[in-house]
Order: sequence, then C-alpha cells, then structure tokens
Amino acid sequence: MALLAFTFSLKAQQYVSTDPANRNVILEEFTGRNCTWCPSGHVIANQIMANNPGRFWAINVHAGGFSPSTYPNLNTPDSETIRAGFNVTSFPSGVVNRSTASAIGRDQWTNQSNTQLNQPSECNIGGMAVVNPETRVATITVEVYYTGNSSADENFLTVAMLQDSILGSQTGMGDNPAQVIGNQYCHMHVLRDIINTSAWGDPISPTTQGTLITRSYEYLIPESIGNPNGVEVDINNIFFLAWVSERQQGVTTRPILTGCELDLIQGVDSPIYPTIKGISQVGGATCTHTKDIELNVQNIGTDVLTSMTFEVEFEGATQTINWEGELPQYGVEKIGATLEVPFGTYPVHVTLTEANGEPMYKQATGSVTCIEWAEVEIEGEEEVLKLELMQDKFGNHTTWEFTTPDGTVLASGGPYPMLASATGTQLHIEHATVPANECVKFTIHDDMGNGICCSYGHGYYIVKDSQGNVLFGDEDDGEFGEEASHLISVRNPMPQVEVSATEVMNVDYNHADFAAHLTFDGYPDEVGFYCRKVTSSEPMIIPGFYNEFQNILGYTDDLEHSTIYMVKAYAIVDGYTFYGPETTFQTWMEGVDEHENNLKLYPNPTANMLNVESEGMTSVEVYNTVGQRVMTMEVNSNKTQINTENLNNGIYFLRVRANDGTMLNRTFSVAR
Repeated sequence: MALLAFTFSLKAQQYVSTDPANRNVILEEFTGRNCTWCPSGHVIANQIMANNPGRFWAINVHAGGFSPSTYPNLNTPDSETIRAGFNVTSFPSGVVNRSTASAIGRDQWTNQSNTQLNQPSECNIGGMAVVNPETRVATITVEVYYTGNSSADENFLTVAMLQDSILGSQTGMGDNPAQVIGNQYCHMHVLRDIINTSAWGDPISPTTQGTLITRSYEYLIPESIGNPNGVEVDINNIFFLAWVSERQQGVTTRPILTGCELDLIQGVDSPIYPTIKGISQVGGATCTHTKDIELNVQNIGTDVLTSMTFEVEFEGATQTINWEGELPQYGVEKIGATLEVPFGTYPVHVTLTEANGEPMYKQATGSVTCIEWAEVEIEGEEEVLKLELMQDKFGNHTTWEFTTPDGTVLASGGPYPMLASATGTQLHIEHATVPANECVKFTIHDDMGNGICCSYGHGYYIVKDSQGNVLFGDEDDGEFGEEASHLISVRNPMPQVEVSATEVMNVDYNHADFAAHLTFDGYPDEVGFYCRKVTSSEPMIIPGFYNEFQNILGYTDDLEHSTIYMVKAYAIVDGYTFYGPETTFQTWMEGVDEHENNLKLYPNPTANMLNVESEGMTSVEVYNTVGQRVMTMEVNSNKTQINTENLNNGIYFLRVRANDGTMLNRTFSVAR
C-alpha cells in the first residue's frame, strides 16, 4: 500500500511545534462485533475523547475471536499483529500509549490516560495528508521534533488510516445508543490499515533534543479492505493518525511518546475542481416549515474559484443558487439555501453545474427534517405549560427540560428519588413559563435508555396547556428508550399583513429608490428591503421607514453599475416577518450612451428569435426574473441569434461578455 517512503531534513518545520508539551494519548481499544460489553467500552473511550479534544484518540482494533469475518469484516492483518503483541485475550481491553506490557480493562482507561496526558513528552508530532479523490492517492507528510532526549537511540514512526461511520451488527449495542442507527451500529474510528511496511512503524533517528525529522509517504487508498466480505473505504470518512514509539516488536514495552491527527484535505492537479463535501441542516429545531441548509464546498483545484452555480432539487422543485466570491485552493465555503419543508424527513439533491464559467456535473445528496409541533394560541405575553410526569422505580435516571432554539433552558427537573418498591410509581407535577411567539422543545431523558415503564413501574409523561388541553403524551408514553422530544409553538394570533411588490425608481449607476405598500391595521416593528444580485443568493438589507400613507420607503447608494438586481420589501409585525414579491431592475453602465449603442437587440419583444449585435462578444447568458440562468451560448463574433421558442412569455435578462472583459446587460421580452 505504501508506494513511496523517504526521509529528508528541512531547515524549518512546517507543521510541528518546537515548544515543549505534554504527551498526547493513543488508546488502542481491542474490540469486536460479537463482544457484548464492547459498546460500553466505546462509551468510555468516546467520553475521554470528548474531555480531551485534540489530545486523545481511540483506535478500535477489531481482531480476535469476537471479531467475525462476516460483513462488515473489520479485521486486518495489522490489527491481529497488534492484538498478539499485547497478549489480548479479553474484550474489551486496551493499551493507553502502550504504557503497559499487556492490555488493561476499560475501568482503568480514564486514570491511565490522565496519567499520560500529564507527562512531559520527549517530542512533538504534526503533519498533513492530501488526498486526491480521482486517483485515491494520499500524499502524507509527518514531522517529528524532539524537545528532549528519548531514552532509546532509535524510535519508530507509525501512520495509521482509520475510518468512521461503518454500519454493521454489534452485540450489546443498546449500551451505546448514541451509535445505533435503526437496527445497525455505527462503527467509529476503526483501524483500517497501518501504511508503514511494519505494523510497528518505521525506524527514525537521531532522537536527541533539537532534531527535526520529516517523513513523506505516498499511499494508495484501497477501494475495499477485508478478506472476505471487505468494507468499502470511503475517502470522505477516513482520517490519519501518526505517533512515535520508543520500542519495537519483541520487547516487553513499547511506549508511545506522543501522537496526533494529521490535517486532512483533498486536492487535485486540475485548475478548476470544486467538490461538495456535504449538505447539512443548520439551526435548531424550530416551529416553522422554513428550514436552512448549507452546502459545504471545498476548492481542491489549483485555481481560485470566483463563481459557481448549483441546482438544489427538493420535492419536485429546482432552485438555482449563483455564488460569486474568491475561494482559494483548499478553501472551504458554506453556501446557504432555504427550503419549505413539510413535516418529516426528505432528501435534498444538489448538482454543481458550473464553476468559473466552465460546465460541471458534481452531485451530492443530503436530508432535511421538519419536526411536527403542537400549537398553543394565546392572547397574553406568556403561557404556563403543565407537565405530568409519572416516574418508575428508577426516578434517579429521569431528567427533563424545556428549551428554546438557542439553547436557553426555560425549565428543567429531575433526577427524582429511587423508589423502594420494585415496580413503584410516583406522580410529579411541574410547570414551565413560555413567552409568547416562542418555539419551545420539551425533552425527557432516561440514563439507562429504557424509558419510564414496563418491569420497573408503569410511568408516563403528559404536557398540557393552561386550559388543560393535552399537547402530547398519554398514559402509554413511558416507553421511549433513552430520550424523547416534542416541539410546542406558543404564539399570539397571526396578524393580517400584506406587502406589495416593490416599485423601483430613480435608478442610475449605483443608486435606486424603493417603495412598497403595507396593508396592516397598526404599526410595524421594522420595515426594509432585501436586495440581491440576480447571480447571488446573498441579500443586502436596506433599512426602510414607514410613513402615514402605509408606505415602506428606502434607498441605497451601494449598487454596482451594469448589474441586474432583485428586490423585495419586508415588514416585521409581532415577531413575524412578511415579504412582498420580488421586483427585478438593472443599474446603468458607466457611459450609458455608449452602452446603448454597443448592444442591439431586435425584435424586442420577440416571438421566437432574438438578434443580438455587439462588438467582440464571447458569450451570451439569459436569466429569468427569479435569477435562474435558462440559457448560455459561446459566441466569439459580433452577431448571434437566440432561439426563444422554449421560453415562456415574460421578461428576461441578457448578459453579454466581451473579449475586452466588459459585461453588458439588457432586458428583453418574449411575447407570442
């Protein structure tokens, strides 16, 4: 697997610190899919990682009699070599920085890890792995700097590839419900390969204070690992760990001095190569069907990305997102989109169709969820909700809370006493005060993961409004496992508000005045305008003012010349935001007379063919009034024709790019 490995010296380090530091910790956790108590070991290791971010890493080493070769086969030759080297016969067990000759039980991992974390390290380690997604070659650079002297003249550098999110069976997975997905277990930080020639690493020297050692590898990432029933190696779910040890195979101890996770990026030699790293839903649980998602996009090409176009497909509709900016090599950009989501979980399909003016076809799929909520309509400023909680015998396992989307806790309770009776129950009445126009989340937890029911007493929970109406829950709602949650919308009656389309006036190179009418019996909390370029989804918020004629007025001097914009008015009333329809307009180009003479469109309106004339044209693009590009043509001449037969009647925007870098915009109409 290791295609190339060599050592060379540098005058200065790139990745590793030269300051003395304490040891980081590597826990090699010996586990298996048929091991009943291994999930409880995973919980302990995960907690140590959470308590020591960037300083502790667990490696799940699947080997031995409890690790079957059925799919997914997580065994590897390296895993078995390491297991045998520590005489592992019980599972789960592990070695913490290889500080013991044999593996120790999970009850000792935390103390042993704390001991190692507080010890000075003889060296520091750092590095980077660059993965080419086309060739699957990882170019890995690791640096080791000795801040002190090692007790051995020769140390050993190990680089391991681990993989997350492998779904498969697991005995006893109920002890770690956080990694249970449906009826499968999500195996994390699984050892897939040691990229060195030996499972115990490559020798490095000298090991004296002030020494900087740099080791580079080119590693071909396999498509699959495991024989038989191998598991796909997903390059989007791998990472690399590196560590330095003092002893090699054949001695009683081989302590790890320190370790690290290598920075991981994807990169190719192509000049234009954006990639969609993922699609995620942002924001907490809210009582609205409007949900925000983010496209996590990385530039792994060599050129700076200045423009990208995405098509977001959701529930039969397609939304076009045009992005403009500067995204350097290896840079990451989060590009937002807003969807109207029915109750439930639905797939979102995203296609990257263009980058820097070049056609692209890259796809990614994510999901978005809208949780159903109970509604409470009130007249005042707050509502008092009532919780009826019937605990089972183990009330000491039960807690609950009411929280707002930003995490503010409005009320909480538990744990409760453990009752003497084997199947005892006890009723608790609790209350939570919720402000008007707030979305609140109720969550109930059980530490043992078996709810408040069944063989330990018939418990339940019910939440009611101040009028005694049941919002959710009943006397059969005690069996919820580890956690259950519900949303409640507490709001005043929805105000009747209507915002008209925006009228755009006095447009010039960088200025425009806006006006819209507000139909509302009262005074709004805030008014203004959202204005954006037709090629961008990022809005510019323009403050407005409200006059006695119920008009929203505003203006801006921050527009770009010769640019197509879309604007809509908004009004905020009683915490609700209301929008008017979008209106499209275009700013002047500097030298507007020359602009008018240099670009000719005829006939305008057109029925089926539009003639375009302008000097030095290189391309022509057509946008509709909602900002979607509906046509693009390479021209390289002074004349061209656009076939409009497939365009619906209406207004369109023409963008002409010239060979001198200028860009001209003009509107035209299709009418039949």
